[in-house]
Amino acid sequence: MHAVHSLPIRVYYEDTDAGGIVYHASYLRFAERGRTEMLRDAGFEHAGILKTQGIAFTVISMRIDFKSPARLDDLLIVKTSMKEVKGASMEMEQRIFRGETLLVDMAVKIACIDKNGKAARLPEAVRDLFKAA
Repeated sequence: MHAVHSLPIRVYYEDTDAGGIVYHASYLRFAERGRTEMLRDAGFEHAGILKTQGIAFTVISMRIDFKSPARLDDLLIVKTSMKEVKGASMEMEQRIFRGETLLVDMAVKIACIDKNGKAARLPEAVRDLFKAA
């Protein structure tokens, strides 16, 4: 797995406000897609992990700094990297760019939970993969 996962995203009309500027909540969806695709590219899918391991991931904290707006039809790149892996949680950095311009900077903490919503240890394969990255 690469240390930084990149996901291109095109800004659609549904992502914007009346002025054609990306609505702030849309960046949360872009970031979620980045995290999901990073996991998928590493060989894990949310549905598969829930079915085989009985665990899921949930965001427990997020810091977002908005630097510059994106607009309708912009091509963005969501870059996701692992900062720290613990027994039951992971901390990631997500940055959204338009070309070389940083638009949004996020710090995200993800917890691993079981089917009942209780904290659970990360599967060893997931923990080892992300620690290596």
